[in-house]
Amino acid sequence: MSSHHHPQQPINLLQKLSLVTEQWSPKVIAEMNDYQFKVVRIQGDFIWHSHADTDEAFFVLEGQLRIDFRDRQVTLGSGELFVVPKGVEHKPYAEQEVMLMLIEPRGVVNTGDEGGDRTAASDVWI
Repeated sequence: MSSHHHPQQPINLLQKLSLVTEQWSPKVIAEMNDYQFKVVRIQGDFIWHSHADTDEAFFVLEGQLRIDFRDRQVTLGSGELFVVPKGVEHKPYAEQEVMLMLIEPRGVVNTGDEGGDRTAASDVWI
């Protein structure tokens, strides 16, 4: 395991996000046990998907995120955290660009079991 997996200095989430230019492409900034902390910029609509084997945590750093479920919606503002239970279909949406951190096990694919052209490479570090 290379040294960037365990940096010897604090990680500034917004500074890491300043290195991310494209949207919908999560980048890993830290690992804890088998979990990864990822930062991502999103805007617009995503696809309906679920993760059969894991919960997924969304932590909004800047902006407003709406997570659609089949029976309701949850809206998160800056500083708010929401955990989507495993196996639950969801669809993130952001009217304006949102910067967020995802916390999920290593190897989780952003489109879950759906795949398709919105799938981003996993395990990409910045």
